[in-house]
Amino acid sequence: MTAAKSARTPARTPARSRAPKAQPLPDATISEMAGVRYLHLDTPWIQGAMRIRQPHKLELEYIQRMMAWLLLRDPEQLAGTRTLHLGMGAAALTRFCHSELRLPTTVVELNPQVIRICHAWFHLPDDDERLRIVEGDADRYVRDDAHIASADALCVDLYDHEAASPALDDEAFYRACWQVLDDGGVMTVNLFGRDASFERSARRIAAAFGDAHVAVFKPTSDGNTIVLAWKGFDLPEREVLVQRAETLATRWPLPARKWVKLLSAWAPEKSVKPAATPAAKVTATSARKKAASP
Repeated sequence: MTAAKSARTPARTPARSRAPKAQPLPDATISEMAGVRYLHLDTPWIQGAMRIRQPHKLELEYIQRMMAWLLLRDPEQLAGTRTLHLGMGAAALTRFCHSELRLPTTVVELNPQVIRICHAWFHLPDDDERLRIVEGDADRYVRDDAHIASADALCVDLYDHEAASPALDDEAFYRACWQVLDDGGVMTVNLFGRDASFERSARRIAAAFGDAHVAVFKPTSDGNTIVLAWKGFDLPEREVLVQRAETLATRWPLPARKWVKLLSAWAPEKSVKPAATPAAKVTATSARKKAASP
């Protein structure tokens, strides 16, 4: 397959709880460049990526940082950690948690085309005893009382096809995320968007989790800022984080040592803000920023 080719599947539009009526969902398409396969939602903006010869590698820097919840979990007690992903993207987090960490993983994705294209082109495994794919609305999922305290690690990466701002970003949503986490649970959130306000979003997360339970990374070169929030415990001392980072970097291909250096506690007057006008959701070079799918 070449960079000029793309895959398309017929659209289907399930109803959304937050909209007065069902809205058409964008077509999921793919492109390739320099050995990397990209997911698009009917625009040039990149929604996810996979290195074809290393499908389990976390290709994008911001996706790597989405795994920083591992710093706040005891590595010796990682087995059995229940992970929940809101938004599938190119299934990078799904592949890593399911196949590398071998953890029970649930993924909620609204667009059925994304699920099908990830099965066909992004090595998304079939459901099994550790993996469950839910086609549905992430907001509705976390507000369901049946899912209270059902997750230990929650990864939130929800963007529309234009990558303008988070699709779900109000205080009620983050309170529902707090509720879906068990005590000791950790959430990572990708805050990116050409029209998004980092400070506003961080304040909403802090309102749900508490100011002392939020930390932020410095922005990536592409403008993605990852926020961590946790429930039911205090942030471990730096020495503990350093020790855990060393263990993680030894066990898996994760830049965990770098995470500790880039992570800081959040405070409204000291919070780290991303670039004012990032050019794309996630890309490593300017060529990839505009990797168009026909």
